[in-house]
Amino acid sequence: QVQLVESGGGLVQAGGSLRLSCAASGRTFSSYAMAWFRQAPGKERDFVAAISWTGSDTRYTDSVKGRFTISKDNAKNTVYLQMNSLKPEDTAVYYCAADLNLRTVKTGPGLWGQGTLVTVSS
Repeated sequence: QVQLVESGGGLVQAGGSLRLSCAASGRTFSSYAMAWFRQAPGKERDFVAAISWTGSDTRYTDSVKGRFTISKDNAKNTVYLQMNSLKPEDTAVYYCAADLNLRTVKTGPGLWGQGTLVTVSS
């Protein structure tokens, strides 16, 4: 069983950058597709980005394309979300997720981290 722990959240001004990390335990990390979701106050949890288990294929929601980059380091059992040009509307709790493939990790991942808060001030 893989366990996920996010880090890297914090307070940043609009236009700034943050890099989120998600460290996974378990020897099967490399075989999982990974994703980031976010949940803003009073809103539902939404998909942000996903990466295939090889790291060769990625998906992004339209609102973050060109600003966010997801990457995966199987040797370190870690997935990252580099967030640039941050906007106040990016403020949310960001969750790491894992599942067997890109389709399932986007639509219904079976594994979740506890979340990390990102606050973007205007």
